[in-house]
Amino acid sequence: MVVAPASPVTPGPIDLDAPSNHELAAQAAAICGAWASSGEFGEYVVYERDGRWMFAARPTARIILTKSHVIVDPTASGDRQHQIPWQGEPAEALTAALDGLGLPRWRLYGWVGFDYCAPHHGLLDRVPDDVVLAHFIVPGLEAFVDADGISAPGADEATLTRLRELAAFDVPTGTDEVIDVSDDPDDYRGRVAQAVSEINEGRYQKVILSRRVDVGFDVDIPATYVRGRRGNSPARSFLLQLGGLEAAGFSPELVVAADGLGSVVTEPLAGTRAFGRGSDVDAAAKAELLSDEKEIAEHAMSVRACFTEIESVALPGSTAVDEFMEVRERGSVQHLASTVSGRLDPDAGPWRALGVLFPSITASGIPKSPALEAIYRLEPQRRELYSGAVLMADSSGELEATLTLRAIFAEGGSAWLRAGAGIVGQSRPEREFEETCEKLGSVAPFVVRAAR
Repeated sequence: MVVAPASPVTPGPIDLDAPSNHELAAQAAAICGAWASSGEFGEYVVYERDGRWMFAARPTARIILTKSHVIVDPTASGDRQHQIPWQGEPAEALTAALDGLGLPRWRLYGWVGFDYCAPHHGLLDRVPDDVVLAHFIVPGLEAFVDADGISAPGADEATLTRLRELAAFDVPTGTDEVIDVSDDPDDYRGRVAQAVSEINEGRYQKVILSRRVDVGFDVDIPATYVRGRRGNSPARSFLLQLGGLEAAGFSPELVVAADGLGSVVTEPLAGTRAFGRGSDVDAAAKAELLSDEKEIAEHAMSVRACFTEIESVALPGSTAVDEFMEVRERGSVQHLASTVSGRLDPDAGPWRALGVLFPSITASGIPKSPALEAIYRLEPQRRELYSGAVLMADSSGELEATLTLRAIFAEGGSAWLRAGAGIVGQSRPEREFEETCEKLGSVAPFVVRAAR
């Protein structure tokens, strides 16, 4: 399968009379892309939620979690960076670090990598010593874009003026690129067959195996975000540059959301068919998805596991499945989707909920610990941020983490895509490989080569 190039997008300032929410989203993403491309605000995180785009930049403090230390860097105060040894659960280490900032109120943005799961599941020995598990900033600048326009509460007039000026700039879209996602250099099909054999031996019930596709050229990540947002219908989208890592993505689901008022939610997706191939073909694929025994069994298994995880951090009797096996369209694919919620136990708190639900069942497997061990053993490259989460949280107890799938990553002069599929006993290697190609179609057509 070769993914065809996408048509270019010309960004511009937000139009309050935009004809559709889709056009509004494209324009808002273009504005955030222009701010990011300018390089004028330092490291940043862009996070889209419910029709509002947040641009967090100019870090005033930074928290970095490694496998042995929490690094706290109070950038704005001029105090020295300090490192705090930790062991046990990452949630406890991060809570102590946030308390140590001495801020009466805070909001932070950042990411947790896939390896954030290792301490909780006894796999820390699989993680190299120099790996960063999580990286967060407390921003000095928060700018917002929504149907009401551009705002930046607390920003000085010069910054607000510059944000508005930059919003009118076009993000370069470059030339169309074709990325071939059909090669299988690390024998993905063979690894799927191995996982099916292990499942049939009773070692675990389900595992999500992924494969990496190297792009092969330098990528303009903000421009890719701008183009990709027009071609996708994500649950959340994100764009970031932190600690040398760049990423842009169109996340299909939440790992966890705690609203600070007592609610905790997760939204598992499992079961996939292609989308965007014409109304008749899409309708037939949807009907097939809703009747496929393998996909239904995989989805039900995932929902049951998510229910158990929410139940472990919720008040007794409050866990419920609010939606079951709806079909949601996410860019180049459609998924079976459910929503599981509960009333968060105050003794657990949002960071503990993240630790329990991370990584998402739909990016790891069932039971989670043996599935994670299989991922570390069967995948030839580390996942890094893939299937981790982009996160925002604040001092009121709100925390939202969106799954980093349907994304592009760049670091150290390399750029890559990644996609996976849920493997169960009935899986066929060729179909699972085809599913990864379908998912890669949410990003590959929109990749923009960096200008030379």
